[in-house]
Amino acid sequence: MVFLLQDQNLIFTGALILMLMIALLEGVMTLIGVAISDLLDNLLPNFDLEVPDTGLSGGLTKVLGWLRFGEVPALILLVAFLTGFGATGLLLQSLVESTFGLLLPGGLAALGVFFLTLPQVRFVGNLLRRFALGDESEALERDAFVGRVATITIGVAETGSPAEARFRDEYGTTHYVMVEPDESETFQQGEKVLLVEALGAHFRVTRPTSQHLIKNN
Repeated sequence: MVFLLQDQNLIFTGALILMLMIALLEGVMTLIGVAISDLLDNLLPNFDLEVPDTGLSGGLTKVLGWLRFGEVPALILLVAFLTGFGATGLLLQSLVESTFGLLLPGGLAALGVFFLTLPQVRFVGNLLRRFALGDESEALERDAFVGRVATITIGVAETGSPAEARFRDEYGTTHYVMVEPDESETFQQGEKVLLVEALGAHFRVTRPTSQHLIKNN
């Protein structure tokens, strides 16, 4: 217990505590019959991928796509990151202490552990993506997403700042995608968007013009 509460380890212990709190909340919500993914998506209105309109936005989009962000619910990737970050950090500090008799500074350790955690998050994202899609012929190919109407769930979608959106296909499978509109449009959480073009890890979207499309999605 003393090891977990040392100043150099608090950032890793805190990550694990936050993960456990999310798991506890999920258990409680499940007992009362509430969809935890929907609820927690709504509890994160400010989780915005907003970055300056520079080349950094393209790099960020590529990193998020590599992590399967938009293909797997953001909450699951968050839990995977917190678990991997906390466990890897404590393991690293334990090894350093047993070898050298000291602990690395928290900030320095956290920086290294952050990069060690990203491949773990990608692994979880790939695993869950395969599990969700399976090998059945019913699974939609990514190109088939074009023409679907989705709902913004996390963030504000604007040029250079993709947001997460969600839609359910005719087979009952829920899909999460990253979306970005043209310069003239901005979409807030809860708004409907029409997927019009696949652009790498995300989709270009516009506002649906047909009420029939909105009602049937």
